Amino acid sequence: MGKGFWMFLALISGALLPIQAGLNSKLGKATGSPIYAAAFSFLTGTIALFLYIVVTGQTINWQQLRNVHFAYWLGGLLGAFYVSATIYAFPKIGPALTFGLVVASQMIISVIMDHYNILVAQPHPINIWRIFGIVMIIAGVIIIRKF
Repeated sequence: MGKGFWMFLALISGALLPIQAGLNSKLGKATGSPIYAAAFSFLTGTIALFLYIVVTGQTINWQQLRNVHFAYWLGGLLGAFYVSATIYAFPKIGPALTFGLVVASQMIISVIMDHYNILVAQPHPINIWRIFGIVMIIAGVIIIRKF
């Protein structure tokens, strides 16, 4: 599949994040616990992924799984932190500021990761245009916060 498909997929997944946070926030209020809401969110996602695996008939090489570097398993921990943090922040500061800050911090870290080739397929050096893009995103967050 071409790059356009993957860009579209990334765009749609990003558009779904505030909706997910809103639903999780409501679930946190309904259960009385943002942490339970995060756990139920992950449980629902896990069930959906296992159903997808069964329906598509995907398999895994269990021998290779034993050789995976331990640090690669931390993605789930980071995901749990992210989902929990947005459940707490969403009702307190609103969706626009929550995700403005999420996007700004994601872009800063992503540009650093690109530059130093951390966990990426190919490096993309920092340049004045990338820095300008980050400054514009931060300016957008400041404007959202102010108004």
